[in-house]
Amino acid sequence: MPAAGGRTIVLGLLLGLVAAAPVHGADDFTFELHELTKKTHEIGGFVEIDGEHMEIREDGAASLLNFRDDPVSTLDRMTVGLQLHGSSTWQSASINWLGKGIAAQDDLGWSDSLDLYEGYATLRPSAEINAAIGKKSYKWGKGYAWNPVGFINRTKDPNNPEEALEGYVAAEAEWIKSRPGDLQNIALTAAIVPVWNDVNEDFGNEDHLNLAAKLYLLYLDTDIDILAFTGDSRTTRFGVDLSRNISSNFEIHGEVAWFADMPRTILRSDGGLRRETGDRTSLLAGIRYLTSFDLTTIIEYYHNGIGYSEAEMERFFHLVDEARDLYLTSGAASLYDLAGQMSTQGYGRPYAGRDYLYARLSLKEPFDILYFTPALTTIINLHDRSFSITPEMAYTGFTNWELLLRLALLNGPDSSDYGEKQNSGRLELRVRYFF
Repeated sequence: MPAAGGRTIVLGLLLGLVAAAPVHGADDFTFELHELTKKTHEIGGFVEIDGEHMEIREDGAASLLNFRDDPVSTLDRMTVGLQLHGSSTWQSASINWLGKGIAAQDDLGWSDSLDLYEGYATLRPSAEINAAIGKKSYKWGKGYAWNPVGFINRTKDPNNPEEALEGYVAAEAEWIKSRPGDLQNIALTAAIVPVWNDVNEDFGNEDHLNLAAKLYLLYLDTDIDILAFTGDSRTTRFGVDLSRNISSNFEIHGEVAWFADMPRTILRSDGGLRRETGDRTSLLAGIRYLTSFDLTTIIEYYHNGIGYSEAEMERFFHLVDEARDLYLTSGAASLYDLAGQMSTQGYGRPYAGRDYLYARLSLKEPFDILYFTPALTTIINLHDRSFSITPEMAYTGFTNWELLLRLALLNGPDSSDYGEKQNSGRLELRVRYFF
């Protein structure tokens, strides 16, 4: 349904309910039309304090690459953050923005950053057409933890999938159409993503214009996206995703992405490097189920077609061990330099393996404890059986405040995905105030 038509119908229903309501006195009920009117200028956000205590796996590959011969056993960090978002609307045009500033102090020193995550202008000349230009965050895909078809997305943190992510500078146009019948809604979105000096430099190869497109269909109550990306900054890729409510409390979703001529740098068994190029396929399949007692379960399987096999990951971890031995005996850092290069080219990605299982269970207000939500999240590497498990508790009983206590435990044998991570455990207490 077009946005303008939807607002008209909702307003009409509300006015009809008010007119039909029995009158019990002037003080019993009041209705102000301006309360339904979108504000011309809006601003909001939150300020947060985040304290973390991390147990460092001193002989893990990530620790050796980061600290070399001087790893620490623990690391404490205190972070203060401010996130602001706002919009200004004038008839069919609007400006939207989101920024975040962070200052952190830990045992290694001080760091700070101030970033504009989003800043774009939109124009809606009609109910069916709108356009946008500027820096915008895209959330293409149906997956909760991962999005193989998110060709112009930033990578999410599966433990914080709803956190704001920095966008890319792009120019976008969208056409939307609603119609009766089995095919109820159609939307076509096209985005041009430039990569120039100081513009989207981390997206890919510079001095190119890239095109991404998404066709959305609501067919027989099933959400379907058909996606494509082409350009010289990244390889050509195509994808399909879908989601459907089997019942009011049971939803299924999935994504499939095909990557053409995807390059990979691989460490050979003899210690040399091999760069190979080939077509890759990634996919995700998941469910979301809500019980009658408000337990939400999300389960997802993710196959990373551009990831590394268990044997390829083990070779990299052995290289890091050899780099440490060489560095300690001779002071030579050549193998450390090689391992660092391999890490940045793929082995050091957060989910560099082939197959993962994600599960999250959250229970709303157990034992009638109002505003309290405990949850448990786990991610398992299905090949080496290493895993992370994260219990957490959230409380929102104070107006505009959110308290989160979270413990992350990472475990696995030597030369496994989670067994070589920098942290073996992390305790976090986060306090946010929303305004």
